[in-house]
Amino acid sequence: MTDAAVATAAGDAAASAPTGRSVLVTGGNRGIGLAVARSLAARGDRVAVTYRTGEPPAGFLAVRCDVTDEEQVERAFKEVAAAQGPVEVLVANAGIARDGLLPALADDAVDAVLDTNLRAVMRVARHASRAMIGGRWGRMVLISSAVAFTGSPGQTAYTAAKAGLVGLARSLAWELGRRGITVNVVAPGLVETDMLREVRPARLEQYLAMTPLGRAATPEEVAAAVRFLTSEQATYITGAVLPVSGGLGMGH
Repeated sequence: MTDAAVATAAGDAAASAPTGRSVLVTGGNRGIGLAVARSLAARGDRVAVTYRTGEPPAGFLAVRCDVTDEEQVERAFKEVAAAQGPVEVLVANAGIARDGLLPALADDAVDAVLDTNLRAVMRVARHASRAMIGGRWGRMVLISSAVAFTGSPGQTAYTAAKAGLVGLARSLAWELGRRGITVNVVAPGLVETDMLREVRPARLEQYLAMTPLGRAATPEEVAAAVRFLTSEQATYITGAVLPVSGGLGMGH
């Protein structure tokens, strides 16, 4: 084979080789998750998203998956691995809220919040870690909330689950750190999503009064923090909690 042919073959191979990292964003069909998916795709990553209800977002490998169901999660990871390679970057974003004062909060509401916001995160992290350990590289970002540190009346189950993500991330940071895997938490405050529109106006005003910047974040501002923590520039950051809260919960 001539030098020119070798160069052409090498160029063809490079052109056909996968670019970026294989990413999975849970709950990636709207809000913060969709903004994260778009941001990571824009830097060249191969991005898959899970969604439970609604329409799948265009431009990504969209996998219908209820993260509270072990069989569906296992199937989703296999589907992602077959299509774009084993998951190297996990963004655990899927979450729900079931608000109510604890004395009146039914067990099924508590279970739904804990199952989705905490137990399911442990589940997807367990699946993702297996491939990351084999590759000796990985990034996990768990989406928590500023109210995990301030508390929030009427959100006991939600805040308990979101606070639990900090302990989960820090324990995983110890377990996985020597294998080149980082695990961090992003803790947004008020964010312009569907969930924010469900907050009572009086309560929203209280949150804004507690936020030094005096406004809600855009999903893209949260996505920028996730993009940094999953980048090569954040190789020495693990077990950290990065607030993207406009100062809400500052000092906690």
